[in-house]
Amino acid sequence: MKIELFIPCFIDQLYPETAFNTIKLLEKCGCEVYYNSAQTCCGQPAYNAGYWEQAKETGIKFLNDFSETDYIVAPSASCVGMVKNGFNDLFTNTTVHNKCRNVQGNIFELSDFLVNVLKRDYFGAELEGKAVYHDSCSGLRECKIKEEPRQLLSKVHGLEMVEMKDTDMCCGFGGTFAVKFDAISSAMAEQKVNNALEQGAEYVISTDLSCLMHLQGYIDKNNISLKTMHLADVLASGWLESTEY
Repeated sequence: MKIELFIPCFIDQLYPETAFNTIKLLEKCGCEVYYNSAQTCCGQPAYNAGYWEQAKETGIKFLNDFSETDYIVAPSASCVGMVKNGFNDLFTNTTVHNKCRNVQGNIFELSDFLVNVLKRDYFGAELEGKAVYHDSCSGLRECKIKEEPRQLLSKVHGLEMVEMKDTDMCCGFGGTFAVKFDAISSAMAEQKVNNALEQGAEYVISTDLSCLMHLQGYIDKNNISLKTMHLADVLASGWLESTEY
């Protein structure tokens, strides 16, 4: 199965290891992974800030960078949510309407693709410790992902998963929201971190590095003993090479 890999711009620039781990997971499932190095952004920052004409320019480039026939997989529910939902505002009843619909039907967030398309939830991963899962706004509400990440994490050796209070509440990032409303954003991050600590968690795991980047910033600033990890990094950790898949 050929997979076109979509790596969001902030992952490309700040968290490249997560991109490589995504490839490792897909190849472990027998997929042929193709990466178009010309790809850039999905247009979400401009879209959320109200600059829809600029978002359209970036969105059209996105549509041209990916095919209409192959699966497209990304380790970011936020960016997948933008393509699946935000593109409706930008391209409905335009000259690229049909192309947009075809791409929307083919794009998947990583955990959704692994569990619901490839039917795989075990990778021999190993991570010792206790963790909570943070439901990102985009993952839960735009991509309708909830059980898929938990199913994958339940198969990680040594990892104890516990549910934290208000797991589906926003972490406070929200892109430009964190810049425009710094005090509110920080208070929301504090609440999320405290909810994780109440469960004795050592890790906060999510499908969105934008959320995790925001939470890690608060954690580091306050010298808190807690670590954030992307789902792909967890699933690719401590692989037992002798395990049969």
